[in-house]
Amino acid sequence: MDLKLIETFIHVAEQNSFTKAADKLGYTQSAVSIQIKQLEKSLNVVLFERVNHKIKLTKKGREILELAHRVMALTADMKKVSHNPDEYSGKIRIAMADSLCNWLLWDNYNDFCVQYPNISLKIISSSTQEMFRLAKQNDVDLIFTLDKHIYDTNYITVKEHRVSTHFVVSVNHPLCCKDNIDIDDLLAFPFILTEKGMSYRSVFEEYLSDKSIELNPFLEIGNTDLICHLVEQNMGVSFLPDFVTDKYVKAGKIKRLETNFFSTDIWIQMLYHRDKWITPEMKCVMDYLCRFLV
Repeated sequence: MDLKLIETFIHVAEQNSFTKAADKLGYTQSAVSIQIKQLEKSLNVVLFERVNHKIKLTKKGREILELAHRVMALTADMKKVSHNPDEYSGKIRIAMADSLCNWLLWDNYNDFCVQYPNISLKIISSSTQEMFRLAKQNDVDLIFTLDKHIYDTNYITVKEHRVSTHFVVSVNHPLCCKDNIDIDDLLAFPFILTEKGMSYRSVFEEYLSDKSIELNPFLEIGNTDLICHLVEQNMGVSFLPDFVTDKYVKAGKIKRLETNFFSTDIWIQMLYHRDKWITPEMKCVMDYLCRFLV
């Protein structure tokens, strides 16, 4: 069987469009249509339902797509059995929560570049909802969420890790000396938070909404390092994951507050759409980043 036909089939399934697949592959739309018809004829199955100029994988088409991914993965393994990192090349697009960017890439990206010099990353910072929209449209290859635990049968979870979150203040803040801190104690001070609608902030706002409390932070920004710096300067209270504040806490610059009125269930999850073709380059990126989700 012609591997070119299988690759074209995978691209059409990923893009959910003959036209988009043709653009990506550098073919004409008619050439893509002919290749899909050839594959359907050789397999004696209908791969796509075609209704009102829209296409959708048939049940058999979905089964064959899973096998097609395995065929292409094995073919790639055979070509690169020498495992020479220089042979891996391409761009991997990752949608990621702002708070994860520094944590995953600050100290680690140089090592990745040395190991895989011809693989480049495109990081797209977005909300969880936007991440899934991008993945569904095949505008990103991987998504890294920082949110409530997500289970969706349309996505494969590569790795997940539960994270702790705390309210944080300067080590010189008045609340550092107080026991049994409640929400009213916190709201007496200005807040610095990540942008509205972003993961763990949303969980906190859901709690406030249940209590009919409205919070108006004096600063909203995606840069969590800047938030930590401002908290260190005693400019306000923030609510952040522990992996963001670790280095500041260890350096004695900010302090985590222990409270018992509010708890969160926040997870880091690496996912990709189940119809996505896992290229060797994408596998390299996933394996590398999985090392930090322990």
